[in-house]
Amino acid sequence: MGYAIGIPGGLLVLFILIGLRTIFEYQRGVVFRLGKYAGMKDPGLRFIIPFIDQMVKVDLRTIARDVPPQDIITKDNVTVQVNAVVFMRVVNPDKAILEVDNYLYNTSQLSQTTLRSLLGQADLDQLLTQRDQLNEQLQTMLDADTEPWGVKVSKVEIKHVDLPQEMQRAMAKQAEAERERRAKVIHADGEFQASMKLAQAAEVIGTQPAALQLRYLQTLAEISTENSSTIVFPIPLEMFRGLLGAQSYQAAPALPPAPPSK
Repeated sequence: MGYAIGIPGGLLVLFILIGLRTIFEYQRGVVFRLGKYAGMKDPGLRFIIPFIDQMVKVDLRTIARDVPPQDIITKDNVTVQVNAVVFMRVVNPDKAILEVDNYLYNTSQLSQTTLRSLLGQADLDQLLTQRDQLNEQLQTMLDADTEPWGVKVSKVEIKHVDLPQEMQRAMAKQAEAERERRAKVIHADGEFQASMKLAQAAEVIGTQPAALQLRYLQTLAEISTENSSTIVFPIPLEMFRGLLGAQSYQAAPALPPAPPSK
């Protein structure tokens, strides 16, 4: 009698244990009963009917998928290699299982074709300087195509743009020429500003002769600090005109007093 009760009880416990499934918080379980869609299971310890139900777990976390380097001919006929990364997540687990065979593989293939199609319509300058706009366009196009699969493409980033060696050398020469042009413009602007200041200084010196004498004295003070060389510095005679006039006045003999008139 004990065996008659123990064996069915043990089988029932084994049956229940076989049907238990653990679903993590970031997962959802898509259940099929005899091959037919029977609903989804939420996170936790769930039970399915053994040998009748089958459950497929779907990860809802954001997944990053690399897009392999693609050979792309830009609008201005430049061949480049571009690779990117796609960030996506499943928003409808039932569609991700029912509507597409392998949503990861299909999204990856779609990313490659979309990347070649969109970047082939852009110029090289746009590809190098307008990546943010191209990333947004790629994300919009991929998200629209993967929506029926229950997949949300949240972000697309172009990682590397590999240029041919000839194009790299040409761009390096262009950048060097641009730097030289800026240097010449800055130098010319500095010369122009310096000439304006010198013209203003000349106007002040022209109206104030004493300023020119002070400038000569300042230059003499600066030269006196250099002991390694001998410098002949001309001094204008106008600086000594007042001094010579004062000495001539002191050296002149005094005139004798006039005799008294008779």
